[in-house]
Amino acid sequence: MDRLIYTAVSGANRSLSQQMIHANNLANANTEGFRADLERATAQAVPGAGYDSRYQVRSVNGGINMAHGALQETGRELDIGIKGAGLIAVREGRREVYTRNGHIDIDDAGNLSIAGKALLGEDGPIQLPAFSQVAIGDDGTITIVPEDGNVAAAIDVERIKLVDIPTGQLRKNNEGWLIANRLTAPRSENVQLASQHLEASNVSAVNEMVQTMSLSRQFEAQIKMMKAAETLAQAGNRLLRGS
Repeated sequence: MDRLIYTAVSGANRSLSQQMIHANNLANANTEGFRADLERATAQAVPGAGYDSRYQVRSVNGGINMAHGALQETGRELDIGIKGAGLIAVREGRREVYTRNGHIDIDDAGNLSIAGKALLGEDGPIQLPAFSQVAIGDDGTITIVPEDGNVAAAIDVERIKLVDIPTGQLRKNNEGWLIANRLTAPRSENVQLASQHLEASNVSAVNEMVQTMSLSRQFEAQIKMMKAAETLAQAGNRLLRGS
Protein backbone atom coordinates (compact mmCIF):
# COMPACT_ATOMS: atom_id res chain seq x y z
CA MET A 1 0.00 0.00 0.00
CA ASP A 2 1.27 3.52 -0.73
CA ARG A 3 3.16 5.06 2.17
CA LEU A 4 0.77 8.01 2.07
CA ILE A 5 -1.59 6.12 4.35
CA TYR A 6 1.10 5.77 7.02
CA THR A 7 1.76 9.50 6.82
CA ALA A 8 -1.95 10.17 7.29
CA VAL A 9 -2.20 7.73 10.20
CA SER A 10 0.74 9.36 11.98
CA GLY A 11 -0.90 12.75 11.51
CA ALA A 12 -4.19 11.47 12.94
CA ASN A 13 -2.41 9.95 15.93
CA ARG A 14 -0.65 13.24 16.50
CA SER A 15 -3.95 15.11 16.45
CA LEU A 16 -5.33 12.73 19.08
CA SER A 17 -2.27 13.28 21.29
CA GLN A 18 -2.69 17.04 20.96
CA GLN A 19 -6.37 16.72 21.85
CA MET A 20 -5.46 14.90 25.07
CA ILE A 21 -3.02 17.65 26.09
CA HIS A 22 -5.48 20.47 25.43
CA ALA A 23 -8.33 18.55 27.09
CA ASN A 24 -6.20 18.14 30.24
CA ASN A 25 -5.32 21.84 30.19
CA LEU A 26 -8.97 22.77 29.84
CA ALA A 27 -9.98 20.44 32.67
CA ASN A 28 -7.51 22.26 34.96
CA ALA A 29 -8.45 25.80 33.98
CA ASN A 30 -9.72 26.39 37.53
CA THR A 31 -6.98 24.46 39.38
CA GLU A 32 -4.87 26.73 41.61
CA GLY A 33 -1.28 27.02 40.43
CA PHE A 34 -1.71 24.71 37.43
CA ARG A 35 0.84 25.16 34.63
CA ALA A 36 -0.42 24.39 31.12
CA ASP A 37 1.29 21.63 29.13
CA LEU A 38 2.69 22.48 25.71
CA GLU A 39 2.73 20.19 22.69
CA ARG A 40 5.32 19.93 19.93
CA ALA A 41 6.10 17.65 17.01
CA THR A 42 8.78 17.12 14.39
CA ALA A 43 8.73 15.67 10.87
CA GLN A 44 10.46 12.34 10.25
CA ALA A 45 11.13 10.97 6.77
CA VAL A 46 9.66 7.56 5.97
CA PRO A 47 12.60 5.23 5.19
CA GLY A 48 12.79 3.32 1.92
CA ALA A 49 13.61 3.66 -1.74
CA GLY A 50 12.01 6.18 -4.04
CA TYR A 51 11.40 9.89 -4.06
CA ASP A 52 11.77 11.61 -0.70
CA SER A 53 8.16 12.73 -0.39
CA ARG A 54 6.71 10.85 2.59
CA TYR A 55 7.02 12.15 6.13
CA GLN A 56 5.54 11.09 9.44
CA VAL A 57 4.82 13.14 12.52
CA ARG A 58 6.87 12.35 15.63
CA SER A 59 5.69 13.68 18.99
CA VAL A 60 8.29 15.22 21.29
CA ASN A 61 8.08 16.73 24.76
CA GLY A 62 6.69 20.23 24.37
CA GLY A 63 7.51 21.32 27.91
CA ILE A 64 5.50 23.38 30.34
CA ASN A 65 4.07 26.86 30.09
CA MET A 66 5.48 28.62 33.16
CA ALA A 67 3.74 31.94 32.52
CA HIS A 68 2.33 33.47 35.71
CA GLY A 69 -1.32 33.20 36.64
CA ALA A 70 -3.34 35.92 38.33
CA LEU A 71 -3.05 36.29 42.10
CA GLN A 72 -6.39 36.14 43.88
CA GLU A 73 -6.87 37.29 47.47
CA THR A 74 -8.43 34.67 49.76
CA GLY A 75 -7.95 36.16 53.26
CA ARG A 76 -6.81 32.75 54.55
CA GLU A 77 -3.64 32.90 56.66
CA LEU A 78 -2.14 29.70 55.21
CA ASP A 79 -2.67 30.61 51.56
CA ILE A 80 0.35 31.89 49.64
CA GLY A 81 0.87 33.01 46.06
CA ILE A 82 4.21 33.44 44.33
CA LYS A 83 5.10 36.84 42.89
CA GLY A 84 6.93 36.29 39.62
CA ALA A 85 9.14 33.24 39.11
CA GLY A 86 9.60 30.51 41.70
CA LEU A 87 8.24 27.26 43.08
CA ILE A 88 7.21 25.82 46.44
CA ALA A 89 9.07 22.66 47.51
CA VAL A 90 7.25 19.65 48.98
CA ARG A 91 8.44 16.14 49.82
CA GLU A 92 7.63 13.01 47.82
CA GLY A 93 9.53 9.98 49.04
CA ARG A 94 13.25 10.68 48.84
CA ARG A 95 13.00 13.65 46.50
CA GLU A 96 11.49 17.09 46.21
CA VAL A 97 8.63 17.94 43.91
CA TYR A 98 7.41 21.45 43.19
CA THR A 99 4.21 23.39 42.74
CA ARG A 100 2.79 26.88 42.35
CA ASN A 101 -0.29 25.89 44.35
CA GLY A 102 0.04 27.67 47.69
CA HIS A 103 -3.02 26.24 49.46
CA ILE A 104 -1.41 24.91 52.65
CA ASP A 105 -3.24 22.44 54.89
CA ILE A 106 -2.49 21.73 58.55
CA ASP A 107 -3.37 18.60 60.53
CA ASP A 108 -4.04 18.12 64.23
CA ALA A 109 -0.33 17.59 64.92
CA GLY A 110 0.65 20.87 63.22
CA ASN A 111 2.12 19.26 60.09
CA LEU A 112 1.86 21.47 57.00
CA SER A 113 1.16 19.97 53.59
CA ILE A 114 0.02 20.82 50.07
CA ALA A 115 -2.31 18.33 48.38
CA GLY A 116 -1.21 15.63 50.82
CA LYS A 117 2.56 16.16 50.46
CA ALA A 118 4.68 17.53 53.30
CA LEU A 119 5.64 21.19 52.92
CA LEU A 120 9.41 21.65 53.21
CA GLY A 121 11.29 24.22 55.26
CA GLU A 122 14.94 24.80 56.08
CA ASP A 123 15.15 21.65 58.25
CA GLY A 124 12.78 19.36 56.36
CA PRO A 125 9.00 18.94 56.66
CA ILE A 126 7.39 21.76 58.62
CA GLN A 127 5.54 21.06 61.88
CA LEU A 128 4.15 23.99 63.81
CA PRO A 129 3.62 24.09 67.58
CA ALA A 130 0.19 25.03 68.89
CA PHE A 131 -0.58 28.63 68.01
CA SER A 132 -3.30 31.21 68.29
CA GLN A 133 -2.20 33.24 65.26
CA VAL A 134 -0.03 32.51 62.23
CA ALA A 135 1.35 34.65 59.41
CA ILE A 136 3.63 33.98 56.44
CA GLY A 137 6.05 36.68 55.31
CA ASP A 138 7.10 37.64 51.80
CA ASP A 139 10.25 35.51 52.09
CA GLY A 140 8.37 32.43 53.34
CA THR A 141 9.08 32.96 57.05
CA ILE A 142 6.31 31.52 59.22
CA THR A 143 5.53 33.58 62.33
CA ILE A 144 3.21 32.40 65.08
CA VAL A 145 1.80 33.63 68.36
CA PRO A 146 2.01 30.55 70.63
CA GLU A 147 -1.16 29.18 72.14
CA ASP A 148 0.01 30.11 75.62
CA GLY A 149 -1.49 32.87 77.70
CA ASN A 150 1.93 33.76 79.10
CA VAL A 151 3.48 34.38 75.68
CA ALA A 152 2.12 37.26 73.62
CA ALA A 153 5.12 37.95 71.39
CA ALA A 154 5.27 36.64 67.84
CA ILE A 155 7.96 34.03 67.11
CA ASP A 156 9.56 33.05 63.81
CA VAL A 157 9.44 29.25 63.75
CA GLU A 158 10.29 28.13 60.19
CA ARG A 159 10.82 29.28 56.64
CA ILE A 160 9.18 27.70 53.62
CA LYS A 161 11.62 26.38 51.02
CA LEU A 162 11.22 28.35 47.81
CA VAL A 163 13.25 27.53 44.72
CA ASP A 164 13.77 28.99 41.26
CA ILE A 165 14.53 26.32 38.63
CA PRO A 166 14.95 27.12 34.90
CA THR A 167 11.93 26.06 32.86
CA GLY A 168 14.06 23.85 30.61
CA GLN A 169 14.99 21.68 33.61
CA LEU A 170 11.39 21.06 34.68
CA ARG A 171 8.95 18.35 33.67
CA LYS A 172 5.78 16.85 35.14
CA ASN A 173 5.47 13.44 36.76
CA ASN A 174 2.45 11.17 36.40
CA GLU A 175 0.62 13.01 39.19
CA GLY A 176 1.14 16.42 37.62
CA TRP A 177 3.79 17.66 40.09
CA LEU A 178 6.78 19.53 38.72
CA ILE A 179 10.10 17.73 39.07
CA ALA A 180 13.67 18.63 38.16
CA ASN A 181 16.67 16.60 37.06
CA ARG A 182 18.12 16.61 40.58
CA LEU A 183 16.45 15.18 43.68
CA THR A 184 16.76 18.50 45.51
CA ALA A 185 17.30 22.14 44.56
CA PRO A 186 18.92 25.00 46.49
CA ARG A 187 16.79 27.64 48.15
CA SER A 188 16.37 30.87 46.22
CA GLU A 189 16.45 34.14 48.12
CA ASN A 190 14.82 35.98 45.22
CA VAL A 191 11.40 34.29 45.32
CA GLN A 192 8.73 36.45 46.95
CA LEU A 193 5.32 35.49 48.28
CA ALA A 194 1.97 37.20 48.59
CA SER A 195 0.34 36.15 51.85
CA GLN A 196 -3.37 35.29 51.88
CA HIS A 197 -3.38 34.93 48.09
CA LEU A 198 -3.57 32.00 45.68
CA GLU A 199 -2.38 31.92 42.10
CA ALA A 200 -4.88 30.93 39.45
CA SER A 201 -4.15 28.52 36.62
CA ASN A 202 -2.36 30.03 33.62
CA VAL A 203 -4.65 28.17 31.21
CA SER A 204 -6.69 30.28 28.80
CA ALA A 205 -9.97 28.43 28.36
CA VAL A 206 -10.74 30.35 25.16
CA ASN A 207 -7.39 29.46 23.56
CA GLU A 208 -7.73 25.81 24.55
CA MET A 209 -11.22 25.62 23.03
CA VAL A 210 -10.00 27.21 19.78
CA GLN A 211 -7.10 24.75 19.60
CA THR A 212 -9.45 21.84 20.24
CA MET A 213 -11.75 22.88 17.38
CA SER A 214 -8.76 23.31 15.05
CA LEU A 215 -7.44 19.85 15.94
CA SER A 216 -10.85 18.31 15.23
CA ARG A 217 -10.72 19.71 11.70
CA GLN A 218 -7.15 18.45 11.26
CA PHE A 219 -8.20 14.98 12.37
CA GLU A 220 -11.06 14.95 9.86
CA ALA A 221 -8.61 15.99 7.12
CA GLN A 222 -6.29 13.11 8.02
CA ILE A 223 -9.19 10.63 7.86
CA LYS A 224 -10.05 11.90 4.38
CA MET A 225 -6.41 11.49 3.38
CA MET A 226 -6.47 7.87 4.56
CA LYS A 227 -9.55 7.21 2.45
CA ALA A 228 -7.86 8.86 -0.54
CA ALA A 229 -4.76 6.70 -0.01
CA GLU A 230 -6.91 3.57 0.03
CA THR A 231 -8.66 4.63 -3.19
CA LEU A 232 -5.32 5.25 -4.90
CA ALA A 233 -4.00 1.88 -3.75
CA GLN A 234 -7.08 0.09 -5.11
CA ALA A 235 -6.75 1.91 -8.45
CA GLY A 236 -3.08 0.89 -8.66
CA ASN A 237 -3.95 -2.72 -7.98
CA ARG A 238 -6.53 -2.71 -10.77
CA LEU A 239 -3.95 -1.31 -13.18
CA LEU A 240 -1.48 -4.04 -12.24
CA ARG A 241 -4.12 -6.72 -12.79
CA GLY A 242 -5.04 -5.16 -16.12
CA SER A 243 -8.68 -4.88 -15.25
